[in-house]
Amino acid sequence: MDWTDEGIVLSARKHGESSAIAQLLTKHRGRHAGLVRGGAGRKIRGVLQPGNQVTASWRARLAEHLGTLTVEPVRARAANLLSDWDRLAGLSAACAVAEVALPEREPHPGTYEGMLTLLDELERSDSWPLIYVRWEAGLLAELGFGLDLRSCARTGVETGLAYLSPRSGRAVSEAAAGEYRDRLLPLPAFLVANGRGAGHAVPATPEDLRDAITDGLALTGHFLERHVLGNRGGALPPARTRLVERFSRRTTISSDISVQ
Repeated sequence: MDWTDEGIVLSARKHGESSAIAQLLTKHRGRHAGLVRGGAGRKIRGVLQPGNQVTASWRARLAEHLGTLTVEPVRARAANLLSDWDRLAGLSAACAVAEVALPEREPHPGTYEGMLTLLDELERSDSWPLIYVRWEAGLLAELGFGLDLRSCARTGVETGLAYLSPRSGRAVSEAAAGEYRDRLLPLPAFLVANGRGAGHAVPATPEDLRDAITDGLALTGHFLERHVLGNRGGALPPARTRLVERFSRRTTISSDISVQ
């Protein structure tokens, strides 16, 4: 059994004296692991940094075996972010979430393409925190737990959506929230489907922007734990928790952000 595919490194852990077990998010085969001989050495260790794009070839005698991987670098993403701790935290969180959330060897091309977009934004745009939240929302949808942001669950209106039910994942308008407001999750305007209401608008002030990002991370984190990780007895990875903490500690966030 063998194949060759493009992939994104999610993690690499030392195995034995000189090898490593790498986890990749591949375009056509989903999350896939393999033994990289020499992966603990200096040369290949640099290739196996989370977020790096590679061409990977996998070989095993039987499909169910771990198999061996050989990797060739395509684009070194991690090295470009070493001087920006926030962006590096975003990259680490995305790789860690993908590793714990995605079933092994199950293709999810939408998540793969979404991660490539996120990696591009991490390198070039101040909008990356908003794109990160959207990527997690897309991951939920890819796994069958998409948020229903089309209209209010109580009234059916498509504007003024301001909350999300923590149980059903359906949007609720500001007007319909009523006495249940404190039990609902705040819904950041930039997540609202198709730009209804405030749709893709960026919050006007740095303080509002910080709140929108932290609310978005709280929202997607809630459903990842409830629907994706809860059944496996798992929790969100530490790298993702550290990303939330970085934004939660901020007084403000740069307002030089736009969402296309």
